[in-house]
Amino acid sequence: MRPSHLLLAVLVAVVWGVNFTVIEIGLGHFPPLLFSALRFLVAALPAVFLVGRPKVAWKWIVGVGLALGVAKFGLLFVGMDAGMPGGLSSLVLQIQAVFTALFAFALLGERPSGIRLVGMAVALAGIGVAAADEGTSGPLLGFALVVAAAACWGVSNILTRRAAPPDALNFMIWVSTVPVLPLLGLSLLLEGPSRDLEALRGLDWQGAGTVLFVAWVATVFGFGAWGWLLRRHPASTVAPFSLLVPVFGMSSAALFLNEPVTDLRWLAAALLVGGVALTSLPTHRLAPTRGRRSGRLSPTRAPEPSPAPDPEGGPAPTSDPRPVVGRP
Repeated sequence: MRPSHLLLAVLVAVVWGVNFTVIEIGLGHFPPLLFSALRFLVAALPAVFLVGRPKVAWKWIVGVGLALGVAKFGLLFVGMDAGMPGGLSSLVLQIQAVFTALFAFALLGERPSGIRLVGMAVALAGIGVAAADEGTSGPLLGFALVVAAAACWGVSNILTRRAAPPDALNFMIWVSTVPVLPLLGLSLLLEGPSRDLEALRGLDWQGAGTVLFVAWVATVFGFGAWGWLLRRHPASTVAPFSLLVPVFGMSSAALFLNEPVTDLRWLAAALLVGGVALTSLPTHRLAPTRGRRSGRLSPTRAPEPSPAPDPEGGPAPTSDPRPVVGRP
């Protein structure tokens, strides 16, 4: 990669890591479900009028919009509002790679290799260490909600792979149109119209800035830059930069929010990132090619395509069946 492209990849990881800190700040201004709805509303408008028509069937857009936008981000924001720290959330969400592999096995019949099973075990050990650390310093309910959010992210990854969108930014913008009304409805039902109106009436520059950051910087810029890099470099070259996201997430939370980073949390980070890295290693598979003389299909060994993940929390622009390394 050129130095400028390398810096851009690191910048995207920084943006997606810092985004967790921005979310935590935003939750001080908005109820979690309303904040999530505003994030998707601002991300979709006016971008939806600039990216062209959807390039996949609507059933995939709606499915991913509900699994990713309503379930994953709804649970994440509620979990963080319940006390789950932003830096730790950026780390725990990485367990989505394990959920993706499990769902791919259960729903698609994809058998994980031995090295991936080892990676899943290491990542799960990291979650256990993180849970033990959080149990001594914070509410386990928020932790459980973020783990559930990671599971919903795994479901959205499976749906995205079935959709195989050719344009990640176009897909994410259209997906962003789906969760707005369901999240607003849930906010009115569970958080109450009076609380929502109070938050909107008290909107200040900091609250507006958090919405603009998570919508335009983390989503529109992040997806646009990530997709731009993937069009110019192999996904196997770009994807490892996503492992920097929890590093920047935990560092920014410690710097701006004084979130403690204990020895147990560093151990959990090492286990989770290492396990996800093993889970996402490329493998080889048999790919059919047409024989020259007989015209029949004969199997040849072909490299499995590398993942094109969105560490910021969105779907991967690929039909690759491997777990997605990932952001919110």
